[in-house]
Amino acid sequence: MTDGILGKAATMEIPIHGNGEARQLPEDDGLEQDLQQVMVSGPNLNETSIVSGGYGGSGDGLIPTGSGRHPSHSTTPAGPGDEVARGIAGEKFDIVKKWGINTYKCTKQLLSERFGRGSRTVDLELELQIELLRETKRKYESVLQLGRALTAHLYSLLQTQHALGDAFADLSQKSPELQEEFGYNAETQKLLCKNGETLLGAVNFFVSSINTLVTKTMEDTLMTVKQYEAARLEYDAYRTDLEELSLGPRDAGTHGRLESAQATFQAHRDKYEKLRGDVAIKLKFLEENKIKVMHKQLLLFHNAVSAYFAGNQKQLEQTLQQFNIKLRPPGAEKPSWLEEQ
Repeated sequence: MTDGILGKAATMEIPIHGNGEARQLPEDDGLEQDLQQVMVSGPNLNETSIVSGGYGGSGDGLIPTGSGRHPSHSTTPAGPGDEVARGIAGEKFDIVKKWGINTYKCTKQLLSERFGRGSRTVDLELELQIELLRETKRKYESVLQLGRALTAHLYSLLQTQHALGDAFADLSQKSPELQEEFGYNAETQKLLCKNGETLLGAVNFFVSSINTLVTKTMEDTLMTVKQYEAARLEYDAYRTDLEELSLGPRDAGTHGRLESAQATFQAHRDKYEKLRGDVAIKLKFLEENKIKVMHKQLLLFHNAVSAYFAGNQKQLEQTLQQFNIKLRPPGAEKPSWLEEQ
């Protein structure tokens, strides 16, 4: 019966040796990080009901607590409120107990994999896509950082050009012999400021779109990936537990423990396979969305920068109109392009 269930897995169970996983972090740091990941989701004691039986529990009634084992020194019978309090305390104890058992099994499985004494379930194609996503996110974060730096430099340049234009205009009024020369330099700086503000609006829109792609869309997919990886570890932990129980000595209670272990394993397997499907779907939609967004943003960035350095004010304005980008009107109370970042 056990072999039939395990044989249906669509992924492979392969032994993992000490150097079996390519990691950029040193092995000790990676192990510590993985152990922290196992421990990070502690039991939720804020949401409880009176009926016991959390994940994998029987749900047959209240968990007996230590308070019920001692004779009461009060002649007043316990009221409904006391019964409810004992029920909630018992359920919280049950939650903590199950979390502790689950954490122990997962930690044992993780250490077993790391030191080459265990096996793990591997979906090679999916894990390759996940690693590619993480690498892509790192590269896009670098582009985002550079884009923000460019925005800051452009903003600083605009402030300098604006101040320089004002200085030229003032000197034009106070230097009759150089009035014409100061005048057209003041006009040039004014025009550069206008074009620079248009370019800044385009670059800021580019940066904002990449920021959304990286910090929201990609991060959302990676959150699902983390849930999938945690479910994979749990699945393998309970698979190993079931295998060891199946190969172990038999006694009067073995049959019941085996059935319980098999039911728990099946529940974790279903959870793992569901999350594996969710990750595959999110990766697919993320790739489609990334291509669509970046096609638009890269075209915007190229056209705006080219028009700016060519001095083509008309083309620069048309680029913003093409992508429905509206500049902040002078004197508006909205934050500046730089402040919005």
